[in-house]
Amino acid sequence: MNQNATKQKESSKTFKFASSDITKICLSLIFIALVFLPLIKMFLYLDSESISKAVSSPVFVEAICNSLVSALLGTVITVVLSFALAIAIQRTKIRFKGIFGIILTLPMLIPSISSGMGLIILLGNNGLITRLFGLEGNIYGLKGIIIGSVIYSFPVAYLMLADVIRYEDGSPYEAAEVLGIPKIKQFFSITLPYLRKPLISVVFAIFTLIITDYGVPLMVGGKYKTVATVMYQEVIGQLDFGKGAVYGSLLLIPAVIAFIIDFLNTDKGNSTFVTKPCKQSDSKVIKTVSYTYCGIVAFLTMLPIVSFIILAFANKYPTDLSFTFKNIAKTFDLKAGTYLLNSVIIAILSALIGVIVAFTSAYLSARMKSPASRFLHLSSMTSAAIPGVVLGLSYVLTFNKTPIYGTLIILVLVNMIHFISSPYLMMYNSLSKINENLEGTAQTLGVSRLHLIKDVLIPQCKGTIFEMFSYFFVNCMMTISAVSFLASTANKPISLMINQFEAQAQIEYAAVVSILILVVNLFIKAVVYMVKRKAH
Repeated sequence: MNQNATKQKESSKTFKFASSDITKICLSLIFIALVFLPLIKMFLYLDSESISKAVSSPVFVEAICNSLVSALLGTVITVVLSFALAIAIQRTKIRFKGIFGIILTLPMLIPSISSGMGLIILLGNNGLITRLFGLEGNIYGLKGIIIGSVIYSFPVAYLMLADVIRYEDGSPYEAAEVLGIPKIKQFFSITLPYLRKPLISVVFAIFTLIITDYGVPLMVGGKYKTVATVMYQEVIGQLDFGKGAVYGSLLLIPAVIAFIIDFLNTDKGNSTFVTKPCKQSDSKVIKTVSYTYCGIVAFLTMLPIVSFIILAFANKYPTDLSFTFKNIAKTFDLKAGTYLLNSVIIAILSALIGVIVAFTSAYLSARMKSPASRFLHLSSMTSAAIPGVVLGLSYVLTFNKTPIYGTLIILVLVNMIHFISSPYLMMYNSLSKINENLEGTAQTLGVSRLHLIKDVLIPQCKGTIFEMFSYFFVNCMMTISAVSFLASTANKPISLMINQFEAQAQIEYAAVVSILILVVNLFIKAVVYMVKRKAH
């Protein structure tokens, strides 16, 4: 009898193991199908005629060169400025770090196209600063793209670098002080070697962010064409999906390289043990320099947002800046309220479904280890290698003439797939830190896996779950890349109205739309912050 019972237990364990692996493989195949099958469909449009038409186009080589130049210059400036800011905030005893942190991340809550529009409002031919100081010249072209790209990508680089610098071990610096090693030598011998891998990840991430973005170049690029803007114009303007696929394939190259480098660095990272936090400088000179630098950066970050507010309530820009509510009323008359509701519905659905899928995938890969876990882990992050504009185009080519095309369903689907990698990694890291013996203990006590998840794991990961929801929601509200090819007049997200209004020289209404997106995202961020505080 005992032998039979043992055999039954072993067979039930085998069945559970097999069933969990089947679930992992099914989830992996869903991720792969929703990322790679649309890409394969896009590659099928790469026939010899399309490639020949694209390559022989006079703008082809020019667009590639322009994209590389603007992305390289933008990346160097962004990384240098954000590195200096991260050092200033993390390594000095300055006050108001929380306020600086909020201000510096505000550009992450509005579409990249808004950053470009902010430059037009400030430094365009009739810009506020242009008129105030009587400046000559204009913001259009390479310099506009670089400035706009820096504004747009700066918060991302700052957050990545600040997170790494915050957790650097201070012990080597103490030893260096005892040995009398100068500060400059400490920087080159300790700081830079420690930051080498994270810096490589940041550089590639920012380069990819800039080179694949078409919002800023579309607004301030003028005649300076980039690969992303040419692709957008070929698909939206001329419905030439063949040439669009050629440019989309080009944009995949830096994105895939960045993904591989980031993945390899992440895999080898987190190996250092922090025995002592780094000492923060209390020098008056250094603190003064830090306050000045942080203040200037915060002021420049706020300028575009302040310009939106001025313009939204201006009677007639640029001749009459007297206060009025008519721009807001007119914007809502042009269906801004309907499109705002569309965006909120898309963002909520994408966030709810995305959180459930990301949590399930993270649990299966982090808490139920098996050979299939690695496969699920990799497939859950594949969408991080695909730029939104490329994913959007591939979805058009795949789902065109299907029942879901032109509905909210496809917009929710593309947003969920586009943004799922980061929330998945958040939950994967959180679950990996929880005691790995919990499942064994629960099984011994006769507690089901479902009850363990509901009563133990979810309460412990509440903060991460709220952050995941916030990440999905905010990004869905402000994205223009993944949805621009898929939205119809009936389900259009509000972010796409910015380009529409700017093209019609109605930038007052575009400013109102930017403020609406910012206010909704700030509201969600505030709600998530308060809920997290109550949870703790």
